[in-house]
Amino acid sequence: MGQAQDRVSAIGIDFGTTNSTVARALGKSQVELVSFPTRAGETVSFRSVLYLQQVKQTARAKTHTWTGPAAIEHYLAAENKGRLIQSLKSYLSDRTLTGTAVFGRHCTLEDLISRILADLRHQAESQFRAPVGYAMVGRPVRFVGAETEEDEAFALSRLRQAFAEAGFDRVDFELEPIAAAYAYESTLDHDELILIGDFGGGTSDFSLLHVGPGVRKRGRKPQDLLGNSGIGLAGDAFDARIVRKLVSPALGSDSFARSLHKVLPAVPAWIYANLERWHYLSFLRTANVMEILKTARLRALEPEKIEALITLIDEDLGYHLHQAVQRVKFELSHATQAEFHFRDGSMDISMAVTREAFEGWIADELQAIEQCIDSLLETSGVTRRQVDRVFLTGGTSLVPAVRRIFEQRFGADRIRTGNEFISVARGLALRAEETLA
Repeated sequence: MGQAQDRVSAIGIDFGTTNSTVARALGKSQVELVSFPTRAGETVSFRSVLYLQQVKQTARAKTHTWTGPAAIEHYLAAENKGRLIQSLKSYLSDRTLTGTAVFGRHCTLEDLISRILADLRHQAESQFRAPVGYAMVGRPVRFVGAETEEDEAFALSRLRQAFAEAGFDRVDFELEPIAAAYAYESTLDHDELILIGDFGGGTSDFSLLHVGPGVRKRGRKPQDLLGNSGIGLAGDAFDARIVRKLVSPALGSDSFARSLHKVLPAVPAWIYANLERWHYLSFLRTANVMEILKTARLRALEPEKIEALITLIDEDLGYHLHQAVQRVKFELSHATQAEFHFRDGSMDISMAVTREAFEGWIADELQAIEQCIDSLLETSGVTRRQVDRVFLTGGTSLVPAVRRIFEQRFGADRIRTGNEFISVARGLALRAEETLA
């Protein structure tokens, strides 16, 4: 790290379900993002993943751990796959999930998350050439799976513990939509009442608040924040619908088997439910599941589909599947029709899908988002006409059906987007600067 004497102070960390970003404030609303090396060049988006590989050294085996882009690269290069663990943030409120066994050793959830956070800190220290002990950290309005305030507090305490284990002396938390508001505010020369929509991988969060240079000059007041709301669904839920409608049928979800002169579903439905949450796929690589599938293949009317499912699980192709789903979702955001392709080894799935069909699949999720926004306006006592601007951030904000929700309520002329994947980190850094001033 060189001969730096001072600690880096105004650091913002957006630890996301899918991706993470780190930034520091430079003054005058300027922000520097941390870059992470990959074989394809540098990126400011750090995949929130862990890859653990056991390597035999003489008589003993040692477990190597990689995070972020390096985790993906080592996973893809490995012939005998280790454990690729992702979407850890989604488990923070789950009291039943204390951790997982990795090569015979129990690792707590906090420990696994801390390994990702430690690498984020190390890269920031390397780039800024100074120690990082403090960070302003983003948190969702509602953690995935949290049903009570006690669940929220439990999730937050686990996240705080993970940061402590990663070597941070102190962290403060800010709501992710509020952080996005700080990023948007830095572009304003006048005050506005804004609605922030922050769409992550696991949550969709919304805030109504007053921002602008006048607000900063007079000093922020609690009443500037008119209300928050959030729901535990976003990009991952949309991905799950694509898997259910496109992928699972090709892997036997609609297939049947003969058993004692009866025709029954070939494979238990819970296996396909885990398949929809692609980060659960590695949990299906158990002797019990494989025995179920091999028995199902013998009785199935379409054994080739069950064989494809076995291949998907046995070769741990969840990441590849996720990438294929992400590609078709991205293409449907820019065209009314796209081709879904998933080819890997013996796996070969290809079919056309329309934007209209996709929007039908996610109709329930879209309705939940609409209800969340309408409820926020009602409880805050704010009419649609009173909202000056709507600022949307996060990858799912690019989905046309999501954007249409806001256009129908507020008009396209009031919608603003930009820096969809880095706005929260930018805002967190600015928030840290303001807190420490």
